[in-house]
Amino acid sequence: MTKHISELFDLTGKVAIVTGGSRGIGKEMAEALAEAGASLMLCARRPEWLDETIAEFSERGFNVAGMICDVSQPDQVGGLVNTTVEKFGGLDILVNNAGISWGAMPEDMTVEQWQKVIDVNLTGCFLMAQAAGREMLKNNSGSIINIASIAGMTSSANGPFYSGYVASKAGLIGLTRELAASWGRRGIRVNAIAPGFFHSRLADAVIDIYERSIQENNVIPRIGEEGELKGIIVFLASDASSYITGQTIAVDGGMTV
Repeated sequence: MTKHISELFDLTGKVAIVTGGSRGIGKEMAEALAEAGASLMLCARRPEWLDETIAEFSERGFNVAGMICDVSQPDQVGGLVNTTVEKFGGLDILVNNAGISWGAMPEDMTVEQWQKVIDVNLTGCFLMAQAAGREMLKNNSGSIINIASIAGMTSSANGPFYSGYVASKAGLIGLTRELAASWGRRGIRVNAIAPGFFHSRLADAVIDIYERSIQENNVIPRIGEEGELKGIIVFLASDASSYITGQTIAVDGGMTV
């Protein structure tokens, strides 16, 4: 007998890690998972935002904890996964959302700037997926969701110019496919979301460059609004997407059509 639609999207009893989950789109996606019933482990690099979000979510009745974690550091990643399993009894969902950017023309970008972005946005996602995957493989079950970007799918002669960020997000799309292929027959699904422009700490610096063009040329002629990533994250985390893996879904108002 097939599941009722409400069961397909139900995350009751599931445990999720959301990296970069203390604010912005990470916080929004974490909120969605908790509203669907999941227990949350949030990680971030700055305690002031993390503590505030944990307090807010706890007041709303969510089962939530948090840890300071730099995802580019293997020992911190391992500690995050181990603590999550110890506290909540398992791990079912990973949202690889932590990311940074660095705007510079390619001829001016230093190796240090390039490497910092790659270390967090790509290597960090691999380290998190590796540690989470090892735990998920014990139960032959899990969903990993990488937060890529349309920057990994398309570029513009009008900027913004951030080659390290673009390369990291294109690499993350490829990593998503490869992890899906590697683990699919062992019960783990791996997909990616490629957001277009949403207001966030990272995007706000460049939205002014794009907003008029988006209003004139996008299929849906506006910047993404708060709440418009909640549905896709619950969909990919839940049994509603049980036959979907290795995919990158653009949530961009039609920018990449």
